[in-house]
Amino acid sequence: MSPPNGRTNGTEGGADQPNRHWPPPTVLLGMSPATQFTPEQIKTLVVELELPFNPSVIEWRVTNTTKDKRRGQVIPYADQRAYTDRLNAIFTPAGWTRRYTVHTSANFQRDKDQKTVAKVFVTCDLSIFGIGSHSATGEEWTDDDNAGTSAEAQAFKRACSCFGLGRYLYYFTGTWVDLDTRKRPKERVGLAGWATPAGWKQGLRPRQGDDQQSPQTTDDGAAASRKQAGHESAGQGERTNLVRQIEALAEPLGRGLYRGLLKSVARAWKPDQIPDIAILQRVLVNMQSAERGLLRLSAALEKTGTETLGRILYSVNIRSLNEVNSLETLQKIVQALEAKAGAT
Repeated sequence: MSPPNGRTNGTEGGADQPNRHWPPPTVLLGMSPATQFTPEQIKTLVVELELPFNPSVIEWRVTNTTKDKRRGQVIPYADQRAYTDRLNAIFTPAGWTRRYTVHTSANFQRDKDQKTVAKVFVTCDLSIFGIGSHSATGEEWTDDDNAGTSAEAQAFKRACSCFGLGRYLYYFTGTWVDLDTRKRPKERVGLAGWATPAGWKQGLRPRQGDDQQSPQTTDDGAAASRKQAGHESAGQGERTNLVRQIEALAEPLGRGLYRGLLKSVARAWKPDQIPDIAILQRVLVNMQSAERGLLRLSAALEKTGTETLGRILYSVNIRSLNEVNSLETLQKIVQALEAKAGAT
């Protein structure tokens, strides 16, 4: 995981501890893995899980820069400790558990100009007693000194997002800011009101244009865009909602599959470039199917190991899962891996 480029200094009281209204720990401590919350309780708990982190724990990573390196596009993220703190605050440490499975792939050539290296895959199974379990996989090249740590954190966060925790961070696509000589934001990066606990509780939610400023965007231009967005018609509102849902799948799917589905289904690079609601709906359906496929792949991978996956990838002329760019290719890989898993 890349080091932080900056931290938001929150004004809402330090650590992420808005737990006064959460279920009393004494209630949750008495729960066993077999205990089940009622549907009403689960709904309340999910609302608390979906609540944005306190701005004080948010950090920023530079993902793109202009040619002169003076401006960069930054996205927010939270350290995995913020995720564990939230789970502990709601359920107590006794109310949830996680298990990691580590695999190392066969060697792959990352690209034609670089050496051949392996990949580490980490699957995180996250269980919340009384609610259920979700699993997700993170991956990193093994020539990175922090490959295991990065893949572990990625897998854990992705599993948390299945419960709604940290899911709101997927709505961010990047904000352009001035950078210093060390490639860090010169000034504190602010968060939109919807991305704070107080704003979220008031019913604020992200909308198209909130986080897509270009390097040339001026304050007046941004204000005008927001004003125009505020007058969206019902049809435009539906389109905006579809765009948000698609953008939220960018990280779970990975760049190759995300871009590939956009190109094959809609012939677009970004969902906000698609004017037709029907096409947006088709893109979303395909991406949701791909997300389910990746979850099936993770489950089968636990039984087969990465060497089997490497041979399957080789059979379809692919060196890494990052190169999968179509639903058809993913389905072939998943079906082949599940067949191998069933034979073990």
